[in-house]
Amino acid sequence: MENQFSRTELLIGKEKIEKLKKSKVAVFGIGGVGSYVVEALVRAGIGNFILVDNDKVALSNLNRQLISTTKTLGKYKVDVAKNRILEINPNAKVEVYKEFFMPESEDFFNSEINYIVDAVDTITAKIELVVRAKKWNIPIISCMGTGNKLDATKFEVADIYKTSVCPLAKVMRKELKKREIDNLKVVYSKEESIKVNNANQENNLKQVPGSISYVPSVAGLIIAGEVIKDIMGTFQKFSKEN
Repeated sequence: MENQFSRTELLIGKEKIEKLKKSKVAVFGIGGVGSYVVEALVRAGIGNFILVDNDKVALSNLNRQLISTTKTLGKYKVDVAKNRILEINPNAKVEVYKEFFMPESEDFFNSEINYIVDAVDTITAKIELVVRAKKWNIPIISCMGTGNKLDATKFEVADIYKTSVCPLAKVMRKELKKREIDNLKVVYSKEESIKVNNANQENNLKQVPGSISYVPSVAGLIIAGEVIKDIMGTFQKFSKEN
């Protein structure tokens, strides 16, 4: 009998469809990368989500963020993402947290979470996510820099200590080494950053990275693929309720 996951079931089988349905993924950052992570995960059959982001959809998001349209301007990104998830799969369970995750944030991690996606921009938050994931023994994948880039074919999946070129990855390597964290799966780009001119930006006190539609989206889809493949292959920390 045909259902919304029929084509996926042809590829991976019913047993793995059920595994994805029972899995819970926490996505931190619902922006250019995170919005595409969420989209691919729900369409693949992930049944449970935690979404964390304190931002609202802004005009400058329209060039790259899947949840951003003229109709969603001013709405919380997690609310828009939740509605989109439920429009695709009404049976999905979605928890939302409208907060800017930082070291002082509440620890709402638990053993029911099968995977964590780090799609945030702040280094302090990225490091804290890795620390907490390791504490709870939850698999995590972290996105490195996608701004100021034009070549989406330069993305690679690697351990953080095997990365090169990316300035954000360099800082992460240094900080994680201090904390004796010896591995972290990341998606990063080997493309050299393009120098951008912020002189004409209204908020030129802060160096805002340039972006384009297809680069962060590709990173997000790669991340989603890694999450899905890992869950199907190795992780079965399902809730007792399931």
